[in-house]
Amino acid sequence: MKSSTESLVRRDEPQPWEHDGVAWGSDRIADLLRELDIPYLILNPGSSYRGLHDSLVNHLGNRQPQMIVVLHEEHAVAIAHGYAKVTGKPLGAALHANVGLMHGSMAIYDAWVDRAPVIILGATGPVDAAKRRPWIDWIHTAQDQGALVRHFVKWDAQPASVPAALEALLRARQIATTAPHGPVYVCLDAAVQEARCDEDIPLPDPARYLPPPPARPADELARQAAEWLSRAKRPVILAGRVSRSEEGWAARVRLAQTLQAQVLTDLKVGAAFPTDHPLHAAPSGMFLHPEAQKVLREADVVLSLDWLDLAGTLKQAWGADPVGSRVIQVSVDHYSHNGWSMDHQGLPPVDLFLLSEPEPAVALLNEHVTPRREPAPAKVPVPGPAIPGDPAAPMTVPTVAAVLRKVLGDAPTCLTRLPLSWSGEFWDFRHPLDFVGYDGGGGVGSGPGMAIGSALALKGGDRLPVALIGDGDYMMGVNALWTAAHAGIPMLMIVCNNHSFFNDEIHQERVARQRGRPVENRWVGQRIDEPAPDLAAIARAQGLTGIGPVRRADELERVLAEAVAAVRQGGIVVVDAIVQPGYNPAMTAGLTRSSH
Repeated sequence: MKSSTESLVRRDEPQPWEHDGVAWGSDRIADLLRELDIPYLILNPGSSYRGLHDSLVNHLGNRQPQMIVVLHEEHAVAIAHGYAKVTGKPLGAALHANVGLMHGSMAIYDAWVDRAPVIILGATGPVDAAKRRPWIDWIHTAQDQGALVRHFVKWDAQPASVPAALEALLRARQIATTAPHGPVYVCLDAAVQEARCDEDIPLPDPARYLPPPPARPADELARQAAEWLSRAKRPVILAGRVSRSEEGWAARVRLAQTLQAQVLTDLKVGAAFPTDHPLHAAPSGMFLHPEAQKVLREADVVLSLDWLDLAGTLKQAWGADPVGSRVIQVSVDHYSHNGWSMDHQGLPPVDLFLLSEPEPAVALLNEHVTPRREPAPAKVPVPGPAIPGDPAAPMTVPTVAAVLRKVLGDAPTCLTRLPLSWSGEFWDFRHPLDFVGYDGGGGVGSGPGMAIGSALALKGGDRLPVALIGDGDYMMGVNALWTAAHAGIPMLMIVCNNHSFFNDEIHQERVARQRGRPVENRWVGQRIDEPAPDLAAIARAQGLTGIGPVRRADELERVLAEAVAAVRQGGIVVVDAIVQPGYNPAMTAGLTRSSH
């Protein structure tokens, strides 16, 4: 991996200014950001933090943290979010005043629902009205700026002095990285940043303000859970929100093998268990595959490792019937439930609750479980996608998956984004970084920024970052790609282009069928066509390599081989692949399920 302080932007960077001993409030704030080991600050420029900007450039020399410029504040948070999904560590994202915070709020919500640590720095015009410039400082100052996002951040503050700002940053890092992780917001008063420090303000030692170690369950509860699992006839493990740790991955495999427990995983979160393992019972998806529903309903003990939407998942298996399995829940997620957002999902029936993050709980369970001799039921094979025999046949998302798999072979790859039309049998995950999950909040337009953030975290390694996204997601967030070109962040993005916001076509068809109306009209108000945007040209216009539209499987194979080679040489490539609209049956059923 390259040093986190190595410049991404390909030009000479400024050197720290040899100052005359005069220090400013923002200098001390910048010093602490460096001590907090935040390698990058993602930002769209704004006068509200011009003091901090000067300190980062002329006091620190734009090193540790290094600024990375974006063209929209939502991308600043999305890039930090994508970085955290790979590393588990926070970046800084700077949002200008109230207007920048409003722009970035959707991405903040995504990070909140995804339980991703992001340190968001905001700023406001001088709180002291007597110090405000006419007009502009007034419209960029809010009485309580944090109120804009308070319902979907873990903590916020607006410190009124430099010492208070330093403490706020320490607390922000501590809270963001304490499970359940999440975004935090610190709003810096412009006047505090630009105040001259007439006395030395000591810098606190960040090592004394670290997050606590991971919570672990009570020993007696861990032993009880181990006993239930060891005696179960059909144990099932729901491997949910877990870390990208290789050690944690190996521990989950060990637990499943000891128990001969079937395992289910979820495409809404990152890779949690090897999907080609005999104990991985069914293809993963956004909703349960029919075989997964059967496996879950037949379980007598279910171990949920911070499974996203445990209540909804059990309901998919059991319907209106009472859940007949014993359920063991391992999670601390309820600490983030505040009642404003419904991201906490339904309330699941739980027979034993281990107040713990998954990794410590699995480690304890591995100490206490005894091997089950009865083997798990045989895995029902589900064939993966194949390249059509006729290369001129219209492409589908399974076609794209099959061609990409052929081109990449066994090369280490990180799928940084997958479209809603993806299904688990398309691709096997064998490492925790093979797939990093969805965006949390379902905010269309998050894909490009988050893909760039994940690629930033992978830069310099041997794992190829590949994002497959829909054309609607691409178009809504496309100017994030300029940042990848500007900062030199290699990645491959394949746009699965069906010329539609197809998710909503499915919903409109459902309503039309319910009402006995023409389903042929489902496309009205949904299509991205007439004219069809030139997706590759939009990429080229921002300094990337753009290829397409590609309509044939044989052409796609050639294009992807060239694109992969280019990315390995440091290139950034977007491929526009024209696909037929369509979802797998489990996805369609989940989307159109009646709410009553």
